[in-house]
Amino acid sequence: MTQREIAIEILKRLQQAGHEAFFVGGCVRDELRGVIPQDYDIATGAHPEQVQALFFKTVGVGKNYGVIIVLQDGWQFEIATFRAEDGYQDGRRPTEVQFSDAKTDASRRDFTVNGLFFDPVADTVHDWVEGQKDLKQGVIRTIGHPEERFAEDHLRLLRAIRFAAQLDYHIEPVTLAAVQAQAALIATISAERVRDELCKLFSPPHAARGLDLLLESGLLEHVLPELVATIDCDQSPDFHPEGSVFNHIRLMLSLMPKDASHLLPWTVLLHDIAKPQTSSVGEDGRIHFYAHEKIGAEMAENILRRLRFPRADIEAAAQTVCHHMQFKDAKKMRKATLRRMLLRSNFDLELEQHRLDCLGSHGKLDIYEFLCEQKLFLEEKPVLLAPLVNGKDLLDLGIESGPLMGKLLDEITDKQLSEEFSTREEALNWVKEKTAL
Repeated sequence: MTQREIAIEILKRLQQAGHEAFFVGGCVRDELRGVIPQDYDIATGAHPEQVQALFFKTVGVGKNYGVIIVLQDGWQFEIATFRAEDGYQDGRRPTEVQFSDAKTDASRRDFTVNGLFFDPVADTVHDWVEGQKDLKQGVIRTIGHPEERFAEDHLRLLRAIRFAAQLDYHIEPVTLAAVQAQAALIATISAERVRDELCKLFSPPHAARGLDLLLESGLLEHVLPELVATIDCDQSPDFHPEGSVFNHIRLMLSLMPKDASHLLPWTVLLHDIAKPQTSSVGEDGRIHFYAHEKIGAEMAENILRRLRFPRADIEAAAQTVCHHMQFKDAKKMRKATLRRMLLRSNFDLELEQHRLDCLGSHGKLDIYEFLCEQKLFLEEKPVLLAPLVNGKDLLDLGIESGPLMGKLLDEITDKQLSEEFSTREEALNWVKEKTAL
């Protein structure tokens, strides 16, 4: 059974037990747009205890708010009791929840396009918020007064931007004005929730528009203030005909492939983040940004740490920022240096970052194509990749562990990658001559 078929079976069981039940939220919005939903949420008149009594595997993840997770055939389905909410104090969650009816439940939701209820058994849409009209017109509009909706949950400020970018809709003027007026409230939301919304916002193919909307809404200065300085940061037109650093970043975001790594949007956003503070004009009249990649790596690490990214992601993104200027010298590198570069653990991310960097500026891909050729060559030469000797081999020769051993192993790797020798015996003989053993 498909995920949708299982969701219908769950909904039927609720209805057969005498409870109203509907698909609700994003799955209804997506189905009406002709898009296959990623998940199916159900709203029902059944109370949490009644839901749990009907299904074998459940998790009371939000039981106090009327939310039960039903586990079936490897899928998770959120079942929420119709409710009204009140007493918002922290800009995140209600202090009081009362179970209610479907129409009341629709009125407490965030945006009209997310407030539609659908009964797939009766094939009936229930629209108490004019969501279908806004779907047809491509509009993001709050249900009720936007100031009230955003005051209830400040993350909705960012969600309005994300939905507009993701769906390619425009934000209704009164709703947008409310976002702009209340933008500073996003600072009250946890870094993890902000991070998750930003990751969705900067996913291709709508990442560039997401950046535009962040700026237009006034949210950019509160969630990624370091990017604001890039707006007026000029670059030399001979290398960057696209103009400012901000324009460069935006253009790169627009060129990301749909299957981009989850970190690629962040390396794009942050690779030139230090250019505003390193900008200088040389005697040649050109604008220079000396050491911006090193300072940028530190800034990237701080920004991603602030947003509570996993440690491994922070390190990968910071290293990509730090290394991105090395690519221009690839054709001049010694063979061993080039191949060490190709063998870096994050090289695929670095290479795609470089491709976008070129396409988002001068448009030349000769270095990218050269590196792709070299990478393919190296992959077809496994003899160059397997270490010829290890520390134990050197210990057996009487070389003690320490700096000398490390230096010798590094030199052996360089010579192997340079194809100066290709066997264990050649490597050991070189060590004996080098150390006069």
